[in-house]
Amino acid sequence: MTKLSDLGPPIEGKPHEGEPDAERFYLCKICGQAVDMCDLRQVMWHEQPSHEPLEQETAAKILVFPRRK
Repeated sequence: MTKLSDLGPPIEGKPHEGEPDAERFYLCKICGQAVDMCDLRQVMWHEQPSHEPLEQETAAKILVFPRRK
C-alpha cells in the first residue's frame, strides 16, 4: 500500500475563490477515500483509473540528525 509521504512533500493548491473550508474534501469514486483537494498529490493519486486507497499515517516521521560539535 502506498503512503501519502511516498508521493513526496505536500503540493498545496490555491483555491480560486476565498479560503479553503470543510468543503475542500470529496470522496473518491474508485476507492471511497476522502481526498483533500488542496493537496495536489492526493488529487493526482486518486485520478488514476485503478488505484488503492492511500495508507493513513498517524504521525509525521521525525528525522534526528547528529549534532555538530
